[in-house]
Amino acid sequence: MATTSAPTRNRSAVRTLLRLWPYVRPARARLFSAAFVAILASSTGLVIPLVLKWMVDGPVAGRDPAGVWLGALCLLLLGFAEALLFGLRRWLVARPLAHVEASMRADLYRHLQRLPVSFHDRWASGQLLSRGIADLGLLRMFLAFPLTFLLVNGVTIVIGVIIMLLQDWTLGLVILGPAVPVMVTCVIFEKRYAEVARRAQDQVGDLTTVVEESVLGIRVIKGFGRHRSQARAFRDLSGKLRGTELRKARLLATIWGVIVTLPELAIGAALVVGVVQVADGGLSAGTLVAFLSTALALRWPVESIGFLLAMSQEAATATERYFEVMDEEVEERRVPAVGGRSTALGERGLRFDGVTFRYPDAPPGSPPVLQRIDLHIRPGESMALVGSTGSGKTTLTALIPRLHEVTSGRITLDGVDITALSREALRAKVAVAFEEPTLFSAAVGDNVLMGAADGTAGTPELERALAVAQADFVHALPQGTDTQVGEQGLSLSGGQRQRLALARAVVGQPEFLVLDDPLSALDVHTEAAVEAALRQVLADTTALIVAHRPSTVLLADRVALLSGGRITAVGTHHELLRTNAEYAHLMSGERSGEFSGEQEGAR
Repeated sequence: MATTSAPTRNRSAVRTLLRLWPYVRPARARLFSAAFVAILASSTGLVIPLVLKWMVDGPVAGRDPAGVWLGALCLLLLGFAEALLFGLRRWLVARPLAHVEASMRADLYRHLQRLPVSFHDRWASGQLLSRGIADLGLLRMFLAFPLTFLLVNGVTIVIGVIIMLLQDWTLGLVILGPAVPVMVTCVIFEKRYAEVARRAQDQVGDLTTVVEESVLGIRVIKGFGRHRSQARAFRDLSGKLRGTELRKARLLATIWGVIVTLPELAIGAALVVGVVQVADGGLSAGTLVAFLSTALALRWPVESIGFLLAMSQEAATATERYFEVMDEEVEERRVPAVGGRSTALGERGLRFDGVTFRYPDAPPGSPPVLQRIDLHIRPGESMALVGSTGSGKTTLTALIPRLHEVTSGRITLDGVDITALSREALRAKVAVAFEEPTLFSAAVGDNVLMGAADGTAGTPELERALAVAQADFVHALPQGTDTQVGEQGLSLSGGQRQRLALARAVVGQPEFLVLDDPLSALDVHTEAAVEAALRQVLADTTALIVAHRPSTVLLADRVALLSGGRITAVGTHHELLRTNAEYAHLMSGERSGEFSGEQEGAR
């Protein structure tokens, strides 16, 4: 289960966040406008101390009521303008940032569809869900608030310090005293917080995985009374996440304590020094009021540094996690070969030539799952693939639609190497019914028609496929083929799901058909009916059928025995029963009574 990648301590938050620029670029005009408006609003706030200085040294000192009222009006207008500008900033960023989040989520979803099966085998779905939902929501909040205010508050602090130095440089130096320790604290905080933020977001992904598995596997949990153990696993992960979040809170509290305390002490010292200067006549009361008002106006920009740095680190971590997925190599899109197509009779059909396969993440030196597979299924022929559990049957069938890539050797369809076909073209030729039937939260008809190219199948093809799979039960559902099935089709029985999966495989009338134990969940009577209808389909296509039951084997023209990752025997069912002890043993293990007489006669 993938959760982490490169250590966060070695990454630059700025460089990581810059990867968001292609998504932010379309909204750059409004974002830059929002930043300018926010700077203007903060600058407006810094004018207020200057008005106070004028009022104290002017109308207040001169006992001029009209001047006081004029100053009060100016302060009111400045406050109103500041509020209006901040409101305008929020309006400017709301719509484009929602679009940025939607674009990133759409790109992530499209990318996930193009990633190979090996990627999905490695990654927990909860980790992908947390990246597509929680992380992207965090990025939208970062772009809406912290990103802008990192710039705005930085500019505000610089302007405010310049104003204070112009008022009185000695008081300005007193205020600037804590700058160095505050910056050192921020550097230390940033490194430590980045590691903890990454750990917390990974733990959220792990927790999401547990919740998802508990929901999808609720029948198993209830059936085996494992709710306590699942609750314990959830509680353990929640405890770890809680500890990490508390660690984040302690780090944030530490930097906030430093950032708040030191500037407050500096303001207190400046107040004492300023009062002494006013008493000695070296500083006007209005200047001291303006200076302190400016210093107090800078409290929020300074105190927010810790909060903004924390959100920036979390956003950098979310960006890093997002691009960990986006940087994964997608299934290669190959252009169909222009020449070299062979249509010789010996090359037609489905052929495996020296095919070897080892999983990409297999330990070095481990033997391949499949070794030097040579197999030829003639045009219009049905081949049954038989082998013991773990012999590699499902893996072999997954190579045909290129769910996995062969390590060496090649697979051809009618003489054309499957790697010379685009995946779209290949999967239009090859239909697959997997061992585990998966249905989607959609109408029954939509689930079945998913097996045909878009727009190429309608009601007649749907009815034909349902008839082949003996899935007429759908017409008794509340809305017939328009009935919505639950998540993963769990509202249906295992046999019903398997029949719909079989209907999905045959609805497009494919040239090549791959069936992975298609009848395992059916009762005897339904199995016989499906087999009778399936024979008509197999007569018009080239098929490879993974079989465990003798009854399924009898659907095929010939049988291939897979043992130890190799094809060890090929022949008819009767030939292999007579000449191959391993095959006879596998067949006797299923419905031995039904076939014992047949085996004796074959011998």
